[in-house]
Amino acid sequence: MSNAAKRIVRIEVGAVTLQAALNDSQTARAVWEALPITGSANRWGDEIYFSVPLTLPEENPQELVAVGDIAYWPEGPALCLFFGPTPVSRGSEVRPASPVNVCGRIMGDATVLKAVRDGTPIRIVRPEEK
Repeated sequence: MSNAAKRIVRIEVGAVTLQAALNDSQTARAVWEALPITGSANRWGDEIYFSVPLTLPEENPQELVAVGDIAYWPEGPALCLFFGPTPVSRGSEVRPASPVNVCGRIMGDATVLKAVRDGTPIRIVRPEEK
């Protein structure tokens, strides 16, 4: 098993707890090193984003993402959790406000995040952290 395969994180947002796998990008490594990260959830359609204490360059920026993707938004700077269309999506596509660095993927059903409201505390931690 590679080090990248071991980069599993726990996302806690309100009553919702999810696991996610970070990829092997430089962005994902920076997120991993910054853990734990806490913030306040902001909803934008079926996306949650929250400010993070990271300033990272664009890395393979994507204009379209998939349900379940986790991405760093350089313009925020913020982390984004995608679970459906956003206000700028066309049809069922999942489109960020501007290009993002995809750095991970939610394991399981990302649509449970639909229950999260603006202002809900959010934490991303390593699995062993309490």
